[in-house]
Amino acid sequence: MDLDELYRVLRGSHVQAVSIVNTLRDPLVVLDDAFRVLTANPAFYDTFSTSRDETIGTALADLGEGQWNIPELRLLLEQVIPRSTSVIDYEVRARFPQIGPRTMLVSAQRLNHPDSGQRILLLTIVDATERQQAEADKDILIGELGHRIKNLLAVTRAIARRTEVEGRNAEEYRDDFLGRFDALARSLAVSAQHSDADLAQLVHAVMKPWLGDTRAITLDGQGAIALLPRQAMSLGMILHELATNAIKHGALSVPGGQLDIAWSLAEDREGHRQVHLRWRESGGPEASPPEATGFGTRLIRFATEVDLRGRAELSYRPDGLVADLTFPQ
Repeated sequence: MDLDELYRVLRGSHVQAVSIVNTLRDPLVVLDDAFRVLTANPAFYDTFSTSRDETIGTALADLGEGQWNIPELRLLLEQVIPRSTSVIDYEVRARFPQIGPRTMLVSAQRLNHPDSGQRILLLTIVDATERQQAEADKDILIGELGHRIKNLLAVTRAIARRTEVEGRNAEEYRDDFLGRFDALARSLAVSAQHSDADLAQLVHAVMKPWLGDTRAITLDGQGAIALLPRQAMSLGMILHELATNAIKHGALSVPGGQLDIAWSLAEDREGHRQVHLRWRESGGPEASPPEATGFGTRLIRFATEVDLRGRAELSYRPDGLVADLTFPQ
């Protein structure tokens, strides 16, 4: 039943109207011309944690601890209603002792009492707090999504620009670009599952293409370590670059090579939580610093120092590369 139907019933049959009012889900209160409560429905009592004895015969502004003494509502009753027969969805906000801050949409209709002819005021109240909060949350999510899309496009363009082209054919460029793009996508997929990504999930996701073959790879993590989405994206790209180098030139390029990835969380001297990840290759060709710093090396250092706000130490040892990454959680 909508409000118009209810008003017609009120005009025609008071007894029937009372029964219908009591079944309405939204709070409803009837006031006399002095704004004292004549009656209210059970939804009003339940929603605002009050009782019939505390409500009937009391001025609306004096209900409870004065929580209904709302300037916007007084304006509605004292100025708007006398000049108009009805008001729909007039927004008011108030803080109630037991239920906290609420945003309400008040609709008001001026009527004559069907029995006495007394002028009465019918107020229906819709609690829009949760709906407005949901809309605010949606706006935040849309803004965050837009921000992430901009970041993703920027990173994708950087990958495309920085992937080496000199001395390479189109197929080689394509494979390198798609490999980096897939690593980025896997990192984003892990972070999209929850507000925070788990480091173990990220390592497994990025290394998944190589965990199922004959290469010797061990993963050893201590406890759950949460990562912010931006951290997951950057660390996923770092792991991909290290893995690509190991397959092309390092321990995973030869039979008998071994890769160990371990990570842990500890506090530094100042009590700040620090994530430490060690990438250790062994049993492969002797590692030596590159003659020219390529995109992969620059990405590792830049992503660690700028995006993760940490440090990266690359050690080129006789039996393979060791990379130590440390950054705050």
